[in-house]
Amino acid sequence: MNVIQSILMGVIQGLTEFIPVSSTAHLTIAGEITGLISLQQPERWTAFIATIQLGTLLAVLVYFAKDIDLIVRSFFKENLRSDRKKFKGQSMHSRLGWLIIIGSIPIILIGFTLKKVIEGTLTKSPVIIAMSLIILGIILAAAEITAKFRKDMEKISWLDSVLIGLAQCLALFPGASRSGTTLTAGLFLGLKRDVAARFSFLLSIPAVFASGLYEFYKSMQYISSGDVVNLGVATLCAAISGYASIAFLLKYLKTNSTYLFVFYRILFGIIILLFLMKGVI
Repeated sequence: MNVIQSILMGVIQGLTEFIPVSSTAHLTIAGEITGLISLQQPERWTAFIATIQLGTLLAVLVYFAKDIDLIVRSFFKENLRSDRKKFKGQSMHSRLGWLIIIGSIPIILIGFTLKKVIEGTLTKSPVIIAMSLIILGIILAAAEITAKFRKDMEKISWLDSVLIGLAQCLALFPGASRSGTTLTAGLFLGLKRDVAARFSFLLSIPAVFASGLYEFYKSMQYISSGDVVNLGVATLCAAISGYASIAFLLKYLKTNSTYLFVFYRILFGIIILLFLMKGVI
């Protein structure tokens, strides 16, 4: 991988991580076309993707810095003192801390259980990517049609958090999209579009942080001095483009539906299948 490819992969990662179109699908197809994915060592590609996700994690941390600060301070203040409040009596930010913890449990348990499958060649299959894009795009459309759009952030319950956390587990497979699955679940549960997206971003922090550091640690055995530069460039580009992507999506969803992403997912999935038929990938 050269520097130009690193910049390209980083920008793709950042732009598509937070928009519900699957960053892993775009990176995997781009990797297939450019010949960067090795079928003999698919775990190296998984490690690369998870590592540059640290760039998009940085984007989330910077964009939501004030929210994170309030969540952490409120959580410790209202839960670790002798006059601890009950869950329902806590502030919204303290409750958000609990909801993020609760919602992260499914991805930790299921991600660890399916670790070998996720790292294998099955989840690099363009067919699986294409079908995930199309099927989950249709499900997102169903959520958009049936959604009530009445819940704000303070109305999210622990059950909502668990269900959205379970939906996040689908993002372990390429083509699903972490933001796509959690946004879809949020809409089904009655959340407003931008609220579902905001909660999705906050919920992603523990999972992306843990997987990114773990995969980076594992990939150190494959990294040369040249790889460090390429990874650094890709991660920085992912952070910059990821920040822009977050800002765009939250503003867009305040006044627009998710149908644009539904159409894009289905079209992208069909294009991948056509590429397969033509032998392009």
